[in-house]
Amino acid sequence: MKYTAPFWLPSGHLQTIYPATCIAKPAVRFRRERWEAPDGDFVDVDFVDGQPGQPFVVLFHGLEGSSDSHYARALMADVAARGWSGAVPHFRGCSGEPNRAPRFYHSGDATEIDWIVRRLHGRSSGKFYAAGVSLGGNALLRWLGESQHQADFVDAACAVSAPLDLAQGGVSLSSGFNMIYTRMFLQTLKPKCIAKLQQFPGLFDLDALHAARDLYAFDNVVTAPLHGYRNTDDYWDRASAKHVLDDITVPTLVLNAKNDPFLPGRHLPQRAAPNVVLDYPAEGGHVGFAVGGLPGKLHWLPQRLIHFMEGVSATYSALAEQHG
Repeated sequence: MKYTAPFWLPSGHLQTIYPATCIAKPAVRFRRERWEAPDGDFVDVDFVDGQPGQPFVVLFHGLEGSSDSHYARALMADVAARGWSGAVPHFRGCSGEPNRAPRFYHSGDATEIDWIVRRLHGRSSGKFYAAGVSLGGNALLRWLGESQHQADFVDAACAVSAPLDLAQGGVSLSSGFNMIYTRMFLQTLKPKCIAKLQQFPGLFDLDALHAARDLYAFDNVVTAPLHGYRNTDDYWDRASAKHVLDDITVPTLVLNAKNDPFLPGRHLPQRAAPNVVLDYPAEGGHVGFAVGGLPGKLHWLPQRLIHFMEGVSATYSALAEQHG
């Protein structure tokens, strides 16, 4: 399934911003569960309940995303229409309510992914698929690479617009027009952090937080120290998914547009394990991939992911029959 951008969306920025803000999101009826986390915190998970025995798809959202993000609604609407089941777990602090613990979430959060995926897999009675978008895609890839064969209960995985090289992505987001994205993220991240300081006085430096104008400075003050990294450079290096693409054993699609403003195409990794498909279309923006005439539609991306998942399952079923 090749992606071709509509002629009326001529740039990576438009292909990023327009689908996220201007295309109507499909309606999805979610059922929410609150899970108590092992550290005394909680995680809110939004479910789509399908038919027993049908596939189950878990989707990890991006930085400051949720089950209401355009890509989450688009994928879960497709999942529901097929009679499949799905879940969108919220990273901590992203479900509309502050979380209890000092921690938030981050691009290398493989431990959190592991706990959630294993718990969800225990509920599925058919094929089990995992997808992640942007930060959620990077965290999913980190988990797949670190877990290797321990992750083989996942039948197929997809990562969309993951910032595979966090340092290069950080550089890209810290200058020029791209600062619009940085400001959007900091607009919601900073108030959450100020509220967190009221819960946990002295957790980090309030003046340094106020002074942070880009994600490098923000991650230095908050993300890195809160989650066990020395500083931003250490976090961006150790959490980048590019280091583990060779270690992944689950059949995995890595889908990144070369004109994604969050990670320019020249920084996309060119090597990965045999089970990993690197799909780098020329256009699509950051989690954009709109199609059709005005006002545009969001269905290409869910169809691309499900096409990959079903294709993997069909291939493996055929191989199993041959060797049966």
